[in-house]
Parts: sequence; structure tokens; C-alpha cells
Amino acid sequence: MHTWATDFRFKQGRLTRAAVRADNICGKQRRSIQQSSQTKFGMATKLTNLHPSIEERIAAGKALRDRVSRKSQGKWNPPSNRPDPVELLKTADVGRLPELLPIRYGRMDQSPFAFFRGAAALMAFDLSKTPVTGLRVQACGDCHIENFGGFGSPERRLVFDINDFDETSRAPWEWDVKRLATSVVLGARHIKFRERRCCDAARRVVQSYREHIRKYAHMRAIDVWYSHLYANILVREAKDAAEKKRWQEIEKKAKRQTATQLLPQITYVHNGNRRIVDRPPLVYHPRDYSSVGKHITAMFHRYLHTLPEDRKVLLQRYQIADIARKVVGVGSVGTRCAVMLLLASDNDPLFLQFKEAFPSVLEPYAGNSKYSNYGERVVTGQRMLQSASDVFLGWTRDDENRCYYFRQLRDMKMKIDVPAMSQDEFFEYIELCGWALARGHARTGDPAKIGGYLGKSDSFDDAIEKFAVEYADQTERDYARFKKAVRARRLPARTDVPA
Repeated sequence: MHTWATDFRFKQGRLTRAAVRADNICGKQRRSIQQSSQTKFGMATKLTNLHPSIEERIAAGKALRDRVSRKSQGKWNPPSNRPDPVELLKTADVGRLPELLPIRYGRMDQSPFAFFRGAAALMAFDLSKTPVTGLRVQACGDCHIENFGGFGSPERRLVFDINDFDETSRAPWEWDVKRLATSVVLGARHIKFRERRCCDAARRVVQSYREHIRKYAHMRAIDVWYSHLYANILVREAKDAAEKKRWQEIEKKAKRQTATQLLPQITYVHNGNRRIVDRPPLVYHPRDYSSVGKHITAMFHRYLHTLPEDRKVLLQRYQIADIARKVVGVGSVGTRCAVMLLLASDNDPLFLQFKEAFPSVLEPYAGNSKYSNYGERVVTGQRMLQSASDVFLGWTRDDENRCYYFRQLRDMKMKIDVPAMSQDEFFEYIELCGWALARGHARTGDPAKIGGYLGKSDSFDDAIEKFAVEYADQTERDYARFKKAVRARRLPARTDVPA
């Protein structure tokens, strides 16, 4: 046995048999001590045996194809016990503010794509009847192309990521991919792409997901966690000067979406006090403002207890100046939501938004959340999936035990108008959506096993393209039934309210 010490003695010409025997004895003692301490602390003899290798995990993922073929992922057959979409929608809306439901249904009435955005509960039921590999991630739960976008990181960089987590839950990774691909088909149809291009778009978003999840499989776990997608990638990847200029303008507008810029846009001064501008029925002050204000102030102080100490210190510099109710999105209309203006001084504002949280639509099929507060489920899921999250994320309950989560309002939010996109812009955008979803799943699941199942070929892409087109067709049939219910006044709908 030769160590660096014996090599040195050979070179010096002073190596003796006794020295060699001593080296051998010391080597055995060292190995004995190492083995003894490893046994004592319950460690494996070889560190490489602590976890399966990347190759072993990829192989395990590939083996799942024997049980759930990739081709089987493309099948969509409505189950015999599929509920009436209208009745399921009404059931899912129990607990929402009834006076706001006509706005929700009116927004869903605009197109099959808008209906799809509001019908996450229906698709959750349908997805529960489709094949799954058994691999789970922190799923977005409502993964569609308008739930991605740019926003400000704590370092004040504009990042691109998933930006809606109301339905997040631990669930099969396939469910997010199938919902995203279906939204691509419906979105492309809404923009009036030819059907072949709609199919191509579905393939493109799945291909992006597959290729990036396989890249994440070979990265160090901490490098996956630290990985970011900066929003300026849309500028860098633009195909021509006009497209590049358009993304640059969108980026500039997003960077101007700060509390200081918003202050004169959405507030005014009345009798020496800052007030949020009413825009009924979307933004308004409740009639019983005084009692509601006390109720919300108590909620706010409970929310503070969920923040790290440094955030509490920061928020202690601010005073609540005004509170107004706000109607948001399509899927969220009817939930209790409000905007809060806080001021550290006359021109030092902070806008917070708090929103009611219900159980995820995935929970009946994927299992209940371990969090007793649904707001904590949303916040924790967001922190796990996003590369950078709002520093003011927190949760609370009201006096009636309803759950809420808090976040900043429109902090450097990048407004992306999907219907206004050209085909090239749309394809670049959806590739980024597939990438962002892969990064989120790689952070919270096993990218090597998922990547092993997906493989290098386009077999999975073929399957999900087929599923997305067939489920988009199903959504259009459901939308027709929904419109019929609106006409028959089974569902009240207001179509005169802007988005």
C-alpha cells in the first residue's frame, strides 16, 4: 500500500520494511476508526449508498412506463359518472359572496377559454380519472397560460414564474401538465390560430417541460432551488425588432408598477386623508365601513404573527390608512378579497391585498392538505414553487374562522395580453411557461424520475397533444351547456362588467 508519505520516503531512499509495516498498520487503524464512527452514528459505509444515483432514479422513472405507458396519457373518455358541469360549478361556488357570482359567470361567459379558467373544479374531477405514474409534486392546481407572468423579486429584479396558487396542493405532476397543455389549445383557438398550429402549440409547451425537467434532473439539488427565470428572456428571445420592442415596453410598464407609482393612480385625498378610489362593482368601500375596518384591523394583527421578525419590524413603520373590497380574476370572483393602503408617511405607501382561501379543488382526489389554514397552504405552496416570492406573504383567519392569505398588490406585475400576441410571441411565451412549470416541479418532486419516465423521444409530447385537443373539445361542449344555463337563467350572469 502506497500513500503520499511512502512515496516521499521512496524518493528520499529511506523507506524500510518497518516503515511500510507501520504505514499498513496505520491504514488499517484509520479504516477501523472510520468504520467504527460510521456505525456509531448510523451512517452508511459508502456515501454513494446514501441515496440512489441519478442514473438509478432515471431508470426507476423509465420503469414506470411498464405500468403506465406514455401513450395512455393521451386518452380522454368522459367517465360515466361525470357530473353535470353546471351543477358542479354551483357546488364549487358555495361559500362565495352570492352578490359577486353574476360577475364571475359573466366573465366565464366570454369564451371557452374564459370558461376553462373558471372551471378548475370540473377539470380536477376529470383529471382524477386519468392515468398517473404515482409521482407527486407541489402542483399549481390551476395551471393555465394566464397564471404565469412577471413580478418583482425581493432583490427588485423582474422574474418570470407561476403567479397564482389558490389551488396548489400535493398532487400528480401530470395534472398540471395536462391542464397547461389544454389551456394552450384553448388560448390558441381564442386567438384564431389554425387548428394545426393549435396542436403544434400544445406539443411545444410539453416539449419545453420535458426537456427542461430532464436538464434539472442532472443539476445539483441546491442549484435547482436557486435557479431563476428572468423576464427579460422574452426580450432576448424575440424574433424581430418589433417583437423585441413590444416586450421591452411590457417590461418597462411592469417595473413602474410600484406602490409609489400606484398611489396617485388608485387613491385620492379626501378631507386630508388618503382614500382608495371606488370603481364599483370591482372596487368599493363597504357600507358598514367602521365595523368592517375594526374587523380587518384585528385580522391584520393576526397576520403579522405569521411573518418573520424582520418583516414585523418593517410593517410597524406603517399605519393602515384605508381598506376597500376588490373583485379579482375569473376563478377567484366571489371570494372575499380586499386592498389595504398602509402609509409610513404621506408619500411612503405600501399596498397589501388579502384574499379568502378555500380548500384546493385537487383535495377531494389528491388528499387533504396538512395545513389547517387554507391560507397557509397557499403561501407555503407559493414559496415552494416560485423562485422568488413576495416578502409579505402570510396568512390569517377572520372572526368567522374564514381563512385568508396576504401579499403585495401588483408589485412590478407584468401584464401579458395573450389574445394580442402574434404566433411567434405566443410560442415563445408558452415555451417559457413549460420551462417555469418544470422548474417548479423539479424543486418539489423528483426530476430524475419524472425525466426518466418522459424520456428523450417525443412519445409523451404526442400523447399530451392528443389529450389537450380532446379535452379542449370537451371544454367547448361544457361551455355550450354553461351558456345554455345562463340563457335559461339557471346561472345569473353580468356581462357588462369589465375584466
